[in-house]
Order: sequence, then structure tokens, then C-alpha cells
Amino acid sequence: MIKQTLAAVLALTLAMPVQAERIKELASIQGVRTNQLVGYGIVAGLDGTGDQTTQTPFTVLSILNMLRNMGTNLPPGTNLQLKNVAAVMVTANLPPFAKPGQALDVTVSSMGNAKSLRGGTLLMTPMKGADGQVYAMAQGNLLVGGVGASAGGSSVQVNHLSVGRIAAGATVEREVPTAVGQGEFVHLELNQADFTTATRVVEAINRNLGPGTAVALDGRQIRVAAPVDSNQRVAFMSRMENISVSPGEDVARVILNARTGSIVMNKEVKLDTVAVAHGNLSVIISSEPLISQPEGFSQGQTVQAEQADIEIKEKKGELVMVKAGASLGEVVKALNAVGASPQDLLAILQAMKAAGALKADLEII
Repeated sequence: MIKQTLAAVLALTLAMPVQAERIKELASIQGVRTNQLVGYGIVAGLDGTGDQTTQTPFTVLSILNMLRNMGTNLPPGTNLQLKNVAAVMVTANLPPFAKPGQALDVTVSSMGNAKSLRGGTLLMTPMKGADGQVYAMAQGNLLVGGVGASAGGSSVQVNHLSVGRIAAGATVEREVPTAVGQGEFVHLELNQADFTTATRVVEAINRNLGPGTAVALDGRQIRVAAPVDSNQRVAFMSRMENISVSPGEDVARVILNARTGSIVMNKEVKLDTVAVAHGNLSVIISSEPLISQPEGFSQGQTVQAEQADIEIKEKKGELVMVKAGASLGEVVKALNAVGASPQDLLAILQAMKAAGALKADLEII
């Protein structure tokens, strides 16, 4: 399995030639950014799959407050047994230059113990930004990408039922001012700090738009002289974003996912000659109940005890010589020679890094 996985990664990497990228793919304009919005709301119309109000009192309080605001006052001490409503958190991203009236997609997530949000309708929910101001209002019918059924204590569920999405479910009510640069300058921010890439971006801009147009302030930020007139500045930014640049070489990096056993490495990874031996240690503990029955008419009692059996197994690991690899293909062949599972390779790669044989940065996610 590990051979097929690493071979697929190698084939995908080698099939993609190194090409120049546009500046818009390497950097962003300072100040042009999205803003996160969040709101607390109620989903109604569920088919008995809502919050259990005895365990989620905030759902009942929200319903009481909503009814009070609509002019319906319930007597004190009223015990509401609601099954068709659920308390939810509503999230969305407000894109740059969004104007009032523009529609946004929203994600609705249950925050109680609702079994499913399928078929529900989100009631009007104000969505606030980090400053506490309302920037959008959300409402609409949920689309849940799952299905479930239960009867007689048995249940079947496909995909996730406690999160739904509403396409164009929110309307922008307030605009976020976005200034594209200050005065005669705009600033580019590279997605990844790299002095080589910053230097090449500056050279490309000056070559296409005139000497002295761009100046690198550090390994991430580049200052660009731009027209002051808004119409000319937009056209200038369009030309600049589409300039092609060959970015600097990537840093050798190996990404390890300890939860899934996934291993991904880029083409810059190199390996020195090293010897590897890896064995698996397993501990098996089993218990068997022993029941002692007294003889008839002996006035004794039945006694139950446990007999534990502990077994320790260690798989033999042979010492394997892993040859040096100057390319990703050679590294893949060397790791395949070890014959370890993906979970074993997580530990082997960390040990190789500690021994100085793996020429790459390890990142565990």
C-alpha cells in the first residue's frame, strides 16, 4: 500500500513541470481581504430531530426571547417541550469590496444536541464582525448533504446531519471600507516569505511597468508606486497581477499526518545513506471469567473471578541499508525498501531527521 501511495505522489509531482506563476497567485494586495462573520440563530421546521430542550436550556430561552420580541408573552413558569427547533451558529465570509444587497453563502452548524438539521429553515439571524457591528442578515432553507433514519433503537446515518448550508442565504447590510493602498503606493504581500521570490517579483514589475516602480521592503512585503486616480489604479493593478514570475525554489518539506498516517513530500526532499531497523511491539491482554459454583445444600455462594493472560510480542526488524537519494524518485525507492507501513514511516522519518539523514523540514499536522 505504501509503495502505491508514494509512487502516485511521485508520478503526480514529476508530471507537473515547473512553470512561471502570475503575481496574483504569489501575492495579495495589502488591505484587500475577507472578513469573518458569525451569528447565533434558530432553525425551525425540523421533523422531531431538534434540540432536547431539557438538556439545552439556551434553546428555550432563545425561543422565549424571540416570542417576546414578536409580542407574544408566555406565562411565567411555562415549560416548553420543543422538538422541531435547534440552536445554531451561522458563519460566512464577507469578501472584499462587498456592497449592501450582495448575497453570501452561509454555513449553519448545530450547537446543541439536535439529531439532524435536515429540512429546517433558518430564521432571520444578524451576522456580526469582529467589531460587534451587524454586516449581514441570514435566513433561508437549509441543504444538508446527508440522510439518516432510526427506529426501534437502531439507526442508520449517511454523512453529517448537524451542519447545513444555504446558498445566497445572507444579504450584506453594511459595507467594509477597503482602501487599495495609501497615497501613491500599494503594497504586495507574498503568500510565503522568500527573499528570492521577492527579488524576482520586483525585477518583473520594474521590467514591465518601468524602472523604480517596485521596491522590496523585506522578504514578504513589496512597495509599488501606483497611479492616484482610482480608475487608472484599477487598470494598473490588473496589469501588475498578470505579470508572470518564476518563484524561488521551495523549501524541502515533509508533511506528516499522525491521525491518518498520510505522508506528503515535495520534490526538494533529499536523503543521505542511513541504516534503518524497525520492529513492532504489541501487548495483548485477555481475560476469562472463572465461576465457582458451590455444592448443593452447602449454603455457599457463587463466586466469579477473572483470569488474566498477558502476552507480549515483538516483530523482528532487520537492519536495512537505505541509499542516498538526490531526487524525490530515489527517496521514494529508498523508503519503499524499508517495507514499513505508513504509521511506521512516521516514526522512521522522524528518526532519520534526528540522525541528520533526512534533508527536509518535518511538519506534523
